[in-house]
Amino acid sequence: MGNITKTLTLPAPAKLNLFLHVVGRRMDGYHLLQTLFRFIDFSDMLHFSLRKNGVVRRISALDGVPQEQDLCVRAARLLQKVCGCRLGVDITLEKRIPMGGGLGGGSSDAATTLLALNNLWNLGLSRERLMEIGLSLGADVPVFVFGKNAYAEGIGEQLQAYDVPDAWYVVLFPPVRVATAKVFAHLDFANLELTRDAISLRIRGLPLRLPHNDLQSVVCSLYPEVARHIVWLEQFAQARMSGSGACVFAEFVTEAQAQAVIEHLPSDMRGIVARGLAQHPLRDFTVM
Repeated sequence: MGNITKTLTLPAPAKLNLFLHVVGRRMDGYHLLQTLFRFIDFSDMLHFSLRKNGVVRRISALDGVPQEQDLCVRAARLLQKVCGCRLGVDITLEKRIPMGGGLGGGSSDAATTLLALNNLWNLGLSRERLMEIGLSLGADVPVFVFGKNAYAEGIGEQLQAYDVPDAWYVVLFPPVRVATAKVFAHLDFANLELTRDAISLRIRGLPLRLPHNDLQSVVCSLYPEVARHIVWLEQFAQARMSGSGACVFAEFVTEAQAQAVIEHLPSDMRGIVARGLAQHPLRDFTVM
């Protein structure tokens, strides 16, 4: 290899939860969910440079996230430990996906890191094994490794590929970071329409009713900015929250329809138009 440095530059796309139902709680406190993950063409970008001395480090600064807590760094170090790998990596993260927004940015970054280093370090792990490793980093990591839009159950790790029709989305970024644990702590099961027995959706029956997010009312009560963004977007189409928030979105058939909405966006709001993807951009990326 001489003095040539092995590098990779790969995307880490955002996801939307087209619906999210809370259906129960495990003995360990994790909540059981049913959701439909959809990837969109709005991504962080990660750059990986091989190191031969085993050092794993993040080159770029990330506001409020020390290296030891960074999911990319944690993913790399976990992969080293699992495989006994003595190689290292420098990671540069170009962050576009809002943190604490319910778009899965940190989980997506971790998944891209696992896929990249499996390649860069020549580990030869299967996609299924990488999903197992990713689950210990976070419940949303496996779907990004899986690489297909998916109906999910359990804590989000039981995945079935699901073909989602072409669509465009207006996604708004309320200026708050939602603490997921805080949201679930306020969740009142007595007020949910659903029970574990009653709402067991079958994948063939999706959607059984208008898509909704069981966490949305809780988040709106805790974070008025989220409610304000939903009310504004509701002028144009059904608006709902992704994940545990804060980002909200509405679906449109054409790009022109979505662009027409974003052109009316008030100056104190931020948002984008994004296309729904048929699959993760790294779905066909070699895992060998």
